[in-house]
Amino acid sequence: MNKHFLLLFPLCCFIVAVTSLRCITCHLRTRTDHCRRGFGVCIAQKHETCMVLKIFQDDALQISYMVCQKFCRDLTLDLNNRIYVHQCCNYDYCNFKL
Repeated sequence: MNKHFLLLFPLCCFIVAVTSLRCITCHLRTRTDHCRRGFGVCIAQKHETCMVLKIFQDDALQISYMVCQKFCRDLTLDLNNRIYVHQCCNYDYCNFKL
């Protein structure tokens, strides 16, 4: 019995190690918290993480956009009376919670 466990344990570790990161996709999420376009799940490829872009105007969230993003980085940009907040994360479905 122990021999069988020792043979299966590395296989289980390998399966867990190659499980891909899953992110929510929504190409147009409104203030009312509804995805209007592109709702689903993407599986991050090499060098990708989950990303959400939120656009605020007068401190109120206007829309957001969620995808798998290559070479993602956090940043905030203030442009034309709007604030663009770009956030990245790397655990399953994390961009839905940001």
